[in-house]
Amino acid sequence: MTRDIKKARMTLFLALLAFLAACALWTRILSRQAMAALPPPGAFQAVPGGNIHFVESGPPDAPTLVLIHGLAGNLHHFTYAMLPLLADRFHVIAPDRPGSGYSTRNTDRAAHLETQAAMLWDFLDARGVTRPILVGHSLGGAVALAMALARPQGARALALLSPATQPQSATPDVFRPLQLRLPLLRRCLAHTLVVPATRLTRTRMLREIFAPDPVPPDFHTKGGGLLAFRPETFISASADLMETRADVGALTARYATDLHTPGGVLFAAGDAILSPAHHGTPMAQFGLPMQLLPGHGHMIPLTAPRDCVAFITRVADTTPP
Repeated sequence: MTRDIKKARMTLFLALLAFLAACALWTRILSRQAMAALPPPGAFQAVPGGNIHFVESGPPDAPTLVLIHGLAGNLHHFTYAMLPLLADRFHVIAPDRPGSGYSTRNTDRAAHLETQAAMLWDFLDARGVTRPILVGHSLGGAVALAMALARPQGARALALLSPATQPQSATPDVFRPLQLRLPLLRRCLAHTLVVPATRLTRTRMLREIFAPDPVPPDFHTKGGGLLAFRPETFISASADLMETRADVGALTARYATDLHTPGGVLFAAGDAILSPAHHGTPMAQFGLPMQLLPGHGHMIPLTAPRDCVAFITRVADTTPP
């Protein structure tokens, strides 16, 4: 009996190894396919702690907008529709946040908001950009706020789209798989189970994130969705989620005394990921009044680009250079 048990355990162990090996192989195939379909569309700028991938458009002597995407996203969220609409009037820079898309960071600890803010300021300094209008969506809104707090006179204005501005006790259901604190575990899962699981559950997850809006049919390509099949996307998003939780609380403690950058907040009334009442309404007391956009959900850069562009233009028109 003992020999049979040992044999059964060994068979189970070998089967598990074979399963993980198959998942790792599938992950490599899906990742390579994604990178072939969506290679880096922009240029790279080395900064302390990593390398920033970005696209740039519009007149170089026009006011500069810096478009900062959210959790598990990439610059395609803005190039999908907003960047072409903005580039007629503005000098527009859309970076992949440090660690996201094709940008890199040297350590998961660099996911902290103050570190991401510092890396993006270093990036803008290297590009010779001064007094930009910071446009942040979702977690990108928290990064934009961290940048404004880091350099009170550095940004001309904040135009925040469905931003994360306050501590939040509960993680939205769709992002709970990202709740992994150990970097090694993140990497092991990212290179084996996560990408195949994402491939199988992607449709449901996107419906939750975009609701009540439909998912654009070309989101996987034009919107950068295929990059979710790169293990690096999961690793970065998990680190972002875990490392920035306490950081947002530290930001809110400084709004009253240190946030002097004007601007505003645009929130979709139907946002199922971040609550407008929780994340948008409180910002009015700090000089960032909220405008509600009816009929849309969290992903307004893709689903309501003209409304976002009109909002950003109003912020630009009402703030001094």
